[in-house]
Amino acid sequence: MATVTAAASRAVIPGILKVAAGRKLLVLALAAAILVPLAHTRWASGTWPTALTVDLTTPLTDTSTWIIDNRDSHPLFLYFLGHVSNAVVLAVRVVYLLLLAAGWAGTTAFAALFAWRVAGARLALGAAAAFLTCGALGMWVPTMQTLALMVVAVLASVVVGALLGLAAGLSGRMDRALRPVLDTMQVLPAFAYLLPVVLIFGIGVPAAVLATVVYAAPPMARLTALGLRGADKEVLEAVDSLGATARQRLLTARIPLARKELLLGVNQTIMMALSMAVIASVIGAGGLGDRVYQALASVDVGAALAAGIPIVLLAVVLDRVTAAAGDGTERTGRAGWAYALVAAPAVAVAGRLMGRLDWPDTWVLNIAEPVNRAVDWMTAHLYSGVPVVGGTAEWAGRFTTWVLDPVRDGLQWLPWWAVLLVVAALAWLIGTWRTALTATLAMVAIGVLGVWEPSLDTLSQVLAAVAVTLVLGIATGVAAARSDRVDRALRPVLDIFQTMPQFVYLIPVVALFGVGRAPAVAAAVVYALPAVVRITAQGLRQVDPAALESARSLGATPAQQLWQVQLPLARRSLLLAVNQGVVLVLAVVIIGGLVGGGALGYDVVFGLAQGDLATGLVAGAAIVCLGLMLDRVTQPTDRRTKKGA
Repeated sequence: MATVTAAASRAVIPGILKVAAGRKLLVLALAAAILVPLAHTRWASGTWPTALTVDLTTPLTDTSTWIIDNRDSHPLFLYFLGHVSNAVVLAVRVVYLLLLAAGWAGTTAFAALFAWRVAGARLALGAAAAFLTCGALGMWVPTMQTLALMVVAVLASVVVGALLGLAAGLSGRMDRALRPVLDTMQVLPAFAYLLPVVLIFGIGVPAAVLATVVYAAPPMARLTALGLRGADKEVLEAVDSLGATARQRLLTARIPLARKELLLGVNQTIMMALSMAVIASVIGAGGLGDRVYQALASVDVGAALAAGIPIVLLAVVLDRVTAAAGDGTERTGRAGWAYALVAAPAVAVAGRLMGRLDWPDTWVLNIAEPVNRAVDWMTAHLYSGVPVVGGTAEWAGRFTTWVLDPVRDGLQWLPWWAVLLVVAALAWLIGTWRTALTATLAMVAIGVLGVWEPSLDTLSQVLAAVAVTLVLGIATGVAAARSDRVDRALRPVLDIFQTMPQFVYLIPVVALFGVGRAPAVAAAVVYALPAVVRITAQGLRQVDPAALESARSLGATPAQQLWQVQLPLARRSLLLAVNQGVVLVLAVVIIGGLVGGGALGYDVVFGLAQGDLATGLVAGAAIVCLGLMLDRVTQPTDRRTKKGA
């Protein structure tokens, strides 16, 4: 009997070790058996050692004090940053005055004619309807303020991003150097870098524009580099054979071949800039964002919705127009541009002569009052006392007690070295040893910064929100992929959810769930859900039809086709959905610090409100490290190289 068992073991173990995951699990088991007893002996308490913590409060406070003391006298501010600030203010003011001079009729006509020229008649009607709706909601002037700021910010972001992308696309060394910088710019929460920008430029439009550029330039840089690196090699070789110089090759071949990527970069930059419209209002951006922020402070859902709808409409119109421009289809000839250039000024002049520059007050629809009455009814009837199911306040309390508290307490109960081992194991199993090293060092940096406990609190909220998002998002994505009717019904809803400013989500969830960590998680779920649904549905739709037909021919039921064919073949898309869900959830959980989310989000908001550079930047750096770790743990690395596995 023993001989048979030994023979079976010898037969099974080599089979397991032939699989990379099996070998990794064996190594991890051996490492845990050695490292866990040693770590427990050395650090029995499990709390992050004080000796391994670096206090950055003094140097950051000294830096903040120096900036404040020298902002009006140092040559760096007087002869460089001061001119940058003045140029931004002048540019925004010029655009704003041009929009006001054109009046509501001229601006609407220009938007509609431009959309017609670029994207066709259908989107032209949509653009006109969007601008007219902004006026009808009583938000014409705030919309023009936001549009002026966005025009300047988007142009600056496109220029900066294109230059960075050009450098990265033409130089592998520059690409490697810029990658961590762009990662940091995208992962760092907006509140964290608002603080240094405000310290340098003060409250106002310059700080808002430059913060938007920092946030919106990375997509343009990445897509520009991607387009330049993905240019058809045969075309480039043909251009080289004609004796073209490096400059001619760039201007006549590489940039034209990267047209789609460049226009997609412009599209993404516009979306990112508009998403910053509300956040930038905290530092004096004004416009629609300021209205939303004021509504958040007073929990006025109606006013927030009236200001949020124009932002959504602007985002949808600009998204559709720039996407249509990127498909390369020519809608009209030169005559179309001539008509547009003549008609738009004619409408503007006619409006000025008729004295109709400002939107008439009698044409304004007040939606705030009915919306607030509806919210009051929902709060009165759904907040508490609902028979059988209980109210939303009870749901929030139970979710906090049954999910958030146990996850947070469990993470904080684990010794710090155990958390590092778990992170390293997960990252190595899904990627490579470099992935594991990066994820582990990111968590080490959190401990060194002295914010280990609040970081684990934030991590618990992210994990809970991601779990809910994935359950709802993947189920909805499966339904959308299997039914065209469901897909068409969901598309406008997802568009609205994806373009709605992050702050707007906080207002209804606070009204329904109260203040605390549960509302922050609920807002994060709503914000991240559209991306997970879209990526899941797209991945399932792209599964090879031949594989599905083969499964049907073998008599597989729809459920078997889903579990045994579609989901396994869409594995890469599903993992990307997980990754994007994590990134988006983390962004809103941090903003949840405004509504009682606590942890790192509270530290970032507190640092911005109090001008405390040390607290705000340390928490922001910890969020970057947390985002980097989660990205590495949830995004698999392509293990195939030119030499093989």
